[in-house]
Amino acid sequence: MSYTVDFTTVSPVGLESSPVADALAGLRANEARYFKNKYDHAFTVEPAGEAQDVVDWVHRILKEERDIVISSTPLEATAFEVDGIRMAYVFYESGLSVNVMYTLDEAGKRAVGFKLSDGMEVPEELASRFKFARQKSKLAGTIRGSFFVIKGEY
Repeated sequence: MSYTVDFTTVSPVGLESSPVADALAGLRANEARYFKNKYDHAFTVEPAGEAQDVVDWVHRILKEERDIVISSTPLEATAFEVDGIRMAYVFYESGLSVNVMYTLDEAGKRAVGFKLSDGMEVPEELASRFKFARQKSKLAGTIRGSFFVIKGEY
């Protein structure tokens, strides 16, 4: 069952099994607000089991580009296209959010972004590979993020 994320009333619906559910809900709401304000897009997520193709696509990119396998359980995922960009998000039980920005124009930008919910540790599979910058969010507290550029075709 899909869930349209409300960024005015943050709710941990679908994320309850996470030890940082409220912070992860804030991070998810932060993304929803961004897409609503920039593209007038309603950010809707599905349980990961119902969006397995999205989870598989993100995991394939992580594996083939950087040999990364996320150890945490995926809780929710979404994929959509805005302004010629294919976006995909996977939200994990640990509090991690992985997003893929894949411009459909071959000359465009393509990258994978990682965001860590407030209160979670950097996952072991990412700790030695990335430095995480901090940003403040009214909805999510402190978000730590990093990214890498995608080189392959997906």
